[in-house]
Amino acid sequence: MKTFTIATVVFCLSLLVSFSVHAQEFQGRAEYVYKAQMDLGRWGAKMSEVQKKQIAARLKNRLEKTYILTFNKEASVFNEYEKLDALSGATDSWGKNFTPGEQYKNVKTNAFIQDQEFYGKKFLVKDELLNIEWKMGSETKQIGNYQCFRATAMIPSSELSFWEFSWSQLREDTNKDDEDTASAGGTLKEKEEIPMTEVEAWYTPQVPVSQGPSEFWGLPGLILEINIGTTTILCSKIVINPKEKTKVEAPTKGQEVTKKEYKAIIFKKMKEFRDNRVGRRYSR
Repeated sequence: MKTFTIATVVFCLSLLVSFSVHAQEFQGRAEYVYKAQMDLGRWGAKMSEVQKKQIAARLKNRLEKTYILTFNKEASVFNEYEKLDALSGATDSWGKNFTPGEQYKNVKTNAFIQDQEFYGKKFLVKDELLNIEWKMGSETKQIGNYQCFRATAMIPSSELSFWEFSWSQLREDTNKDDEDTASAGGTLKEKEEIPMTEVEAWYTPQVPVSQGPSEFWGLPGLILEINIGTTTILCSKIVINPKEKTKVEAPTKGQEVTKKEYKAIIFKKMKEFRDNRVGRRYSR
């Protein structure tokens, strides 16, 4: 009886070890198609349809991209699958300054690490995972072979896509700084309402990992689709446990900064760039 008990315990332990090893070895690879509509702002009203089409053709490599998400039970790496421009044979050097580098997410340690390059200088953005309070829905739809469920969240707009830059936002920040300076020493201003952006996600419990494209995570299944305004990130292919394994590791090279610090660096440099151009114009 004692021998049977010991044998049973050894057998159960071996099953647990085997399960743990398989859990660690579990890996998946998902391809995502990123599509964004062109926003020309106030300049769009002054352009003809021909001009708009010409600009859209030139910006196609920014508006349509393919990304790869490699994931296991705890972590993931999200990176662009780069393609050379079919006409010029070169990548978009200007656009690369404001597109995300390799993104690493670890849901166990709540770690977010991104390899980012800005005008030839490498940065390592290290921060916490994006705080997302998902609201689970009951709606379902089929994406490929996977049944997906809908979830939504309201996220502060300033916390989304910290690597991006727009001249309009720089003008807004400059105006805000001027207003803050003018009101210094006076009565406290009422707390401004924080701009929020709605994010819609479709996830599948059939792939039980809390991962997703870009910075998105935190649902009981792999996120296969993200919709933010006129931008869509849609999964086009999933491979579970591919024959060739890829190490899911965080990038390690670059000057370490937080998301907030990196964004401040971008805006400072672009403000200097703008002021230098204006200075040269008036010096002529």
